[in-house]
Amino acid sequence: MTADTLFSKIVKKEIPADIVFQDEHVTAFQDINPQAPIHILIVPNKIIPTINDVSSDDEAILGHMIVIAKKIANQTGIADKGYRLIVNCGEHGNQEVFHLHMHLVGGKPLGRILAPPAE
Repeated sequence: MTADTLFSKIVKKEIPADIVFQDEHVTAFQDINPQAPIHILIVPNKIIPTINDVSSDDEAILGHMIVIAKKIANQTGIADKGYRLIVNCGEHGNQEVFHLHMHLVGGKPLGRILAPPAE
């Protein structure tokens, strides 16, 4: 059995969060340290630690996460001008909570994804 995570406790409503969407597969909530005017985390209700732990059984849930991201982007008014979906994986990917999650970020120009290489 996988140990609870901060996000699984939010999914089960054991700790408070500003939940913007929840169904039997995914939960979406406001990031507590937003990096843009809209910054929402979308997590599978099932604990999947990282992208490296995804199996073919998870394909439907991952697709559902993207569909929900699109729905929230439309509801928050950021769909027309654009937004970014980010999934970090592991230490070098700067993953802080080991429960797979997607950042939906938008509401302002976001700039480059990565800094240009140093010369």
